Amino acid sequence: MASPSESKKRGGTERVMTRINEIVDTVLQNFPDTDPSLLQRTYVYSAKVHQGQTRLSGEPYLTHPLAVSKILADMRLDQVTVAAGLLHDTVEDTYATEEEIVRQFGPELGHLVSGLTKLSKIEFQSREERQAENFRKMLIAMSQDIRVLLIKLADRLHNMRTLEYMSEDARRRISRETLDIYAPLAHRLGIYWMKEELEAKAFRELYPEVYKGLAERIQGSKSERETYVRTVVEQLGQVLASEGVKAEVTGRTKELYSLYKKLEEQQVDIDQIYDLIAFRVVIDGPNSACYHVLGIVHALFKPVPGRVKDYIAMRKPNGYQSLHTTVIGGFGERMEVQIRTQEMHRVAELGIAAHWKYKEGSPPQQSDDAKFAWLRQLLEWHQSTPDPNEFIETVRVDLFSDEVYVFTPRGDVVALPNGATPVDFAYAVHSEVGDHCKGSKINGQLVPLRTRLSNGDTIEIMTSSHQMPRQEWLDFVVSGRARSRIRSALKLEQVENARKLGRDLLTRELKRRKESFDSMLRSGELRQIANEHEFKDVDALLQAIAYGKLSAKHVLRKHAQEEAAAAAPEPPREPTFFERIFKSSKPEASGVRVGGLEDTIVRFARCCSPIPGDAVEGFITRGRGVTVHTRDCPKVFHLDPERRVPVSWDGTPSDLRQVRLRVVCEDRPGLLAAVSNQIGHLNINIEHCNVTTNGINRGVQVYDLAVKDRKDLDTAMKSISKLKGVLSVERVRS
Repeated sequence: MASPSESKKRGGTERVMTRINEIVDTVLQNFPDTDPSLLQRTYVYSAKVHQGQTRLSGEPYLTHPLAVSKILADMRLDQVTVAAGLLHDTVEDTYATEEEIVRQFGPELGHLVSGLTKLSKIEFQSREERQAENFRKMLIAMSQDIRVLLIKLADRLHNMRTLEYMSEDARRRISRETLDIYAPLAHRLGIYWMKEELEAKAFRELYPEVYKGLAERIQGSKSERETYVRTVVEQLGQVLASEGVKAEVTGRTKELYSLYKKLEEQQVDIDQIYDLIAFRVVIDGPNSACYHVLGIVHALFKPVPGRVKDYIAMRKPNGYQSLHTTVIGGFGERMEVQIRTQEMHRVAELGIAAHWKYKEGSPPQQSDDAKFAWLRQLLEWHQSTPDPNEFIETVRVDLFSDEVYVFTPRGDVVALPNGATPVDFAYAVHSEVGDHCKGSKINGQLVPLRTRLSNGDTIEIMTSSHQMPRQEWLDFVVSGRARSRIRSALKLEQVENARKLGRDLLTRELKRRKESFDSMLRSGELRQIANEHEFKDVDALLQAIAYGKLSAKHVLRKHAQEEAAAAAPEPPREPTFFERIFKSSKPEASGVRVGGLEDTIVRFARCCSPIPGDAVEGFITRGRGVTVHTRDCPKVFHLDPERRVPVSWDGTPSDLRQVRLRVVCEDRPGLLAAVSNQIGHLNINIEHCNVTTNGINRGVQVYDLAVKDRKDLDTAMKSISKLKGVLSVERVRS
């Protein structure tokens, strides 16, 4: 049977139609007692409903579900999962229905196909919001049955293998999504071969010049590397054999994207990366034998102090286990050595799938729930964060980052995102501990709450019933759980304060009319007023009064006695606060439409610097009109939803808006001029430029550009990124 790694190598031939017999044979090798009739029936059905459809390559569409199913079969997944791969696009792209799938193939297969089907009936305000909602649904489906995500990953992998048939914009969009979401998910699930292939293909598409440059520099020393690898493998293999250790030793160069990230993080040149080659020792024996081999390696090669990572005693949340050590090789070069057992290697290849047990067609059960507790957190975050953009922002850090391992005072291990603080730790222990956290100790020493944690720290949290979550905590916490809880608490506080203010304003007006707030509340008049103004309840009405969307006088005027209203002419209506801040004497046009009105007073948030084309949100700011934020601005997530007003860009932008770009590049003559000329050729004005170097062949160019809209910005970023020597281009927000 072909291993996932072997499947990856032959990815270039995936466009040749995979025969159903190959898939059946692979499944039978993994599960000899399987009745293959389900696979054969789903194949016939998929061929029927996809008949006449073609891919952009011109091939029959059926080649895609066949390729997806072959990937799943090579991952040693069960027949139902492989069959779902054959049907994964049927409901979305053909006349097939979920009910028909359930009727013909059973509820389990129907459940998987339903989880994979993108629901497109909901109307979204932007493409970004649609993508966020689809990703949210995928994660929720994943938390209920992880096979949904595995099929989705196989689908994305085959799409990346056939990316060349798409337009350039589509290739870049899909590659960016792959690099930001799907590759990290594969890593989180422990499927490292898939993660590396997704990263490599996306990296080559997004940064072609950087990819080519790194590949050329690595290729230049290929013969020397091969000699070096062969020498070390033979030397280490002989020593292990002499010690009676049965093991397989292999070596390989680090993946280009992994190398690129290391260059960026450490801000060094490739010549200063010493552990370009990693060696792996897979042994036949128990876990304890790995430590014996570690001693042999350290006796043979000089270890680098502080560079031993024990993922056996403290396995990663995705189940990965191995010993990692960095040593000085025989040629004076640093090299990484990974030591693991056969079972650990199987888990590293298959990831989460290696932990499944299948019994008579039942859904897979995780043998150790603690390994994947983060899946259950998805449901918790789903319930507490209704905004799909906030949901993605919440889980992104926790799912897609490296981790730091710390200890509770009792010695329990807690895994947190890299850069976590004592507040993140407190929320990881319990929500109540986080809410009432007032101080912390690290290794017995009092430290500020914003202190970054390091591997091996022991954390102690001090609490107080009088302490509540604070706004400034959002400036330094990094875990999704902490950010979600803090934002929820702050929103509740803002809502409660608004209700009190609205009640005070309405009570004052009632006193002038010699009426009582409590009596109107008991009589139901306030609820009637709320209904008349289309608010869900009295609390929502009070919040609207507090934020100036409605005036207390205007609310009560509608309930004046009919006789008085008929006898006297209607006095001029006092404008509401909302109307007062917008009335203005023809303010300068902002290019933004607020609540369907033109020429309203707006200001643009400095924290995110929105430009036309960005998805935006408006927020009422007392005394300052409406502040416009981008929809993905972190500050949006903890602002009271009741203060939101709909805003949109109005027509063709006439004014230029400033945006900042950060270009990281090689430090070589002429590159500053090349970037500046490229911007000039696009008729974009450079308002300010700052250039710095770090002395290790890295330069950073920061430009303030005057652009009309997001399209101008995207064009500039794409053009600059194609220049030779440019490593990355990103938009900088204040």
